[in-house]
Amino acid sequence: MSKIAKNIRVLRALKKLSQEQLSEKLDISRSRLGSYEEGRAEPSYDLLITIADYFHVAIDALVRADLSKTDPEALMKIGKNRILFPILVDKDNNDLVEVVPIKAIAGYLNGYADPSFIEELPIMNLPFKIIGKHRAFPIKGDSMPPLKDGSVVVGKYLESLDDIKDGQTYIVLTKNDGVVYKRIYHDKKKSIDTFEFHSDNPEYAPYTVKSENILEVWSFVCSLNIGEFKQQDLNIDNIIRFLQSYRVEMGK
Repeated sequence: MSKIAKNIRVLRALKKLSQEQLSEKLDISRSRLGSYEEGRAEPSYDLLITIADYFHVAIDALVRADLSKTDPEALMKIGKNRILFPILVDKDNNDLVEVVPIKAIAGYLNGYADPSFIEELPIMNLPFKIIGKHRAFPIKGDSMPPLKDGSVVVGKYLESLDDIKDGQTYIVLTKNDGVVYKRIYHDKKKSIDTFEFHSDNPEYAPYTVKSENILEVWSFVCSLNIGEFKQQDLNIDNIIRFLQSYRVEMGK
C-alpha cells in the first residue's frame, strides 16, 4: 500500500468520517475514494491539493510521510496547512534539537521537506529549557563575527515571515542560496515583498531576497563555537554585535 493510500485512511479515521462522508466532502464517488485508500489508484495532483487543504496537511507530508506514526497535534502550522515538523522530546519530556551536520547542509535545500531526510538527522539536548521546534545549523564563512566557520547556531522555527523583527539574526533557507545566517530587515517600501540580508562583517554587502524565495526561517537562540577565539575576533565592535544578537541591553 502506498503512503498516500495509508495516509488518506489515517486522516479519515482521525476525522471520524466514513468513506461516503469523506467522498461527499471531496466531491468524488465513494468507489473512487475506496480505490485510493486501497492503493488501486492514485489521486490526481489537483485532488491531492483538495485533500491536503481539507485535512490541513502539507502535500509533502501527505505524499512522503507515514502519518500513522506522527501526532497530528505536534505538526507545525504553516498558513492554512501543516508540515511534518514533529517536536521531539526525551524521556523527561524535554524538547530536543535536531542537528544538521556539515556533510548534510548541502542537501538540506532538497531534503528539508523530506521526512526521511529529517529523521536521519542527529539530535542533542541544550543545557537550558526550550519550548518549540528547534534545529541547529553549521555556519560557513566569516560573514557573522565573532562566529567562525564551523560554529553551530541553534534556531527556533518561525511560523510566519510576519514574526521577523528588524535587526535580529535568523537562519534562513532560501531557494537560491540554501542555508544562510544573517541579520534581516523587512523592506516594506518596495512594491514586491522583500527582505534585506545583512552581514555583521562590513566586507560583505547586503542583498535582497523576495519573500516568495524564503522557505524556512529560524530565529537565533544560541551559538556553539568550535575552537578558540583569535585575538582579532575579540574587538569591541564584534563583542557588542555578539551581545546584541543575544538581545542583551547595554549602556554606554
